[in-house]
Amino acid sequence: MVKAKPRRLREHWGSRFGFILAATGSAIGLGNIWKFPYITGEHGGAAFVVVYLICIIIIGLPVMMAELAVGRTAQRNPVGAYKVIRPGTGWFLVGGLGVLAGFVILSYYSVVAGWVMAYVFKAITGAVTRFTADAGGAAAAKGHFESFAARPGLSVLWHFVFMAICTFIIFRGVRSGIEAASKILMPVLIAILLVLVVWSLALPGSAAGVRFYLVPKITTVDVGPLSIPFFQGLTWSAVLIALGHAFFSLSLGMGAMLTYGSYLERNADLSFSTATIAVADTVIALLAGLALLPAVFAMGLAPDGGPGLLFHTLPAVFASMPGGFVFAILFFVLVALAAITSGISVLEVVTAFTIGEMGWRRRVAAPVIGAIIFVIGIPSALSFGAMDKFRLFGLNFFDVMDYLSANFFLPLGGLLIALFVGWGWGPKAIKAAAEGSYHGFPTGRIWLWMCRTITPLAVAAIIVAKVAGVG
Repeated sequence: MVKAKPRRLREHWGSRFGFILAATGSAIGLGNIWKFPYITGEHGGAAFVVVYLICIIIIGLPVMMAELAVGRTAQRNPVGAYKVIRPGTGWFLVGGLGVLAGFVILSYYSVVAGWVMAYVFKAITGAVTRFTADAGGAAAAKGHFESFAARPGLSVLWHFVFMAICTFIIFRGVRSGIEAASKILMPVLIAILLVLVVWSLALPGSAAGVRFYLVPKITTVDVGPLSIPFFQGLTWSAVLIALGHAFFSLSLGMGAMLTYGSYLERNADLSFSTATIAVADTVIALLAGLALLPAVFAMGLAPDGGPGLLFHTLPAVFASMPGGFVFAILFFVLVALAAITSGISVLEVVTAFTIGEMGWRRRVAAPVIGAIIFVIGIPSALSFGAMDKFRLFGLNFFDVMDYLSANFFLPLGGLLIALFVGWGWGPKAIKAAAEGSYHGFPTGRIWLWMCRTITPLAVAAIIVAKVAGVG
């Protein structure tokens, strides 16, 4: 057995602002820009948004602060952190689950991100805006995307390009790579998104989309002699989806926030950073919905376009809207930037593990891990073409990776870290971890209570519901 090299001095963020940008970038990804608008459109609009915001509070804030607290306290990677805090126990397996999730998630996430990067060039060449804003145009856009995704050479090539970009940034390190890239990418991302929001709201007919998105419809439910106000059209399935998306959109359960927290100085304020990251991530998701849904309504298309909203419905919208050519370019650049900021955070989880537990140097770890994840992702890239016939439990390879991570790895990781903070770490350690925190955010006893009760119960509800086939 090769003996691990002595642990070197750990890198730290250059500033709190740089950390917040990097952590916010980790949270902001395809889930915010692509998934949130379409699941909102599928589940009734404003009522879903309200439930989502409630879920951010009961799941997002406590679990994020838990991950950051464990990372800041231990100053280690996801596996090493639990070994330091609770040595001689099996809690380190929670960190191992996060590292495994990172491998799986990035292998197929990189494929989707590669498609997005390809669509940046398609938008520049006008290939995205040659459709019509109707059902026929959307069907033609769908056929164009499916033809593109089925070409194995192109899918693998763009998968490689995305992984190469993420690997180069991680190769550069925490300050020179992740923090420096985030300071450029995040402001550009926000600026583009704000331009798209203004553009979308200026379209004739967009007001209907704004009402759908921001004004919930209230009905009454009779419970005995009482009539209780309730959101019209809101289903249990929609609540479960909002609960799950609030959890996934913040990059929780995969060790990303724990890893980023480990690069914080020990006296860094946790609760202010947690609240800032969660608020920024949520605002970006809300702005993404405001950029897309009013435009969809303005073009007279249905808001429930589903996962195909990004590659099927929106090209038809861009094709017929004023300035659609520029709008399409800006939009796909925006999504590509969001994908990169999330991709580097996931790659850093696995890289940090090899550096901390195996003694590798970053300049070796980053390219080796990037190459391994690229290879693992090739079957996902081929799942819509050369490997289309491959099925496991009725799913292609891409869908298997997505199903395992979204429905089991991430929620299980979040559940376990909440239980660790609530029951495995100890009240005194929790108090010490929360010391010096900003008083505007629940810490100490409230945080401990949330991690012990409401948060794990809510995450457990997601897992049980998925196993039972609900939603």
